[in-house]
Amino acid sequence: MSKILGYILSLVGIAILSLTVKPVKETTIVKTILPFIGSINDLYVIIAGFAVIIVAILLLRGSGGGKQAKEVPIYHGKNVVGYRRLGKK
Repeated sequence: MSKILGYILSLVGIAILSLTVKPVKETTIVKTILPFIGSINDLYVIIAGFAVIIVAILLLRGSGGGKQAKEVPIYHGKNVVGYRRLGKK
């Protein structure tokens, strides 16, 4: 679940950062949905965007995911007869 939230937050952070770009800021969609965006200093918007992206990175790194014990083959002559797990998850 935290991986999905991390990806969503990263997209939101990129969208927030894109609000500082002049062509995006001047579109009618942004002006109608966020009329106050023109009065906010771009520095604050950039800081908010980077903060959201940092939180997303922390969520993605913390989720781990896919950690599996390492397996090594057990040989009998030249044939592999099984696998042994090393360590715990």
